Amino acid sequence: MRAVVQRVVKSSVAVIDERVQNKREERIVGEIQGGLCILLGVGVGDTEEDAQWLADKIANLRIFEDDDGKMNRSLLETGGGALVVSQFTLYGDCRKGRRPSFVEAAPAEEGNRLYEYFVTRMKLHGIDTECGVFQTHMRVEILNDGPVTLILDTHKER
Repeated sequence: MRAVVQRVVKSSVAVIDERVQNKREERIVGEIQGGLCILLGVGVGDTEEDAQWLADKIANLRIFEDDDGKMNRSLLETGGGALVVSQFTLYGDCRKGRRPSFVEAAPAEEGNRLYEYFVTRMKLHGIDTECGVFQTHMRVEILNDGPVTLILDTHKER
């Protein structure tokens, strides 16, 4: 699994529905005030163990400032929220040609299952967790704080 984790002041995700009376309509489905925006990709061969490891890692990452201004506090310690947005394009391979290949991304059914499992693991930590809608066109607003942006990959991290 791959995750782009951003420390945010606020973040939201809206679903784009173009079928509503031939108009483009946006509907906010998830929103947090302070915490982490997590763009999550699921790859071929990823498991529940990967999702659990990643959720535990992110929940405990010490990337929030303490009273001395040092990154020394975790999401669990700050009480911030998590906005989790599925993003299969994190598995886009751009090494050949001009169009990314997504053969390393998990099939939709398995990707959704592991995405939901990851969200459940975040909630089990007691983190207020909001979500996008899997396999839909979304707009994500991110007000990055710091900026702090980290990339985690379960197959490179262990």
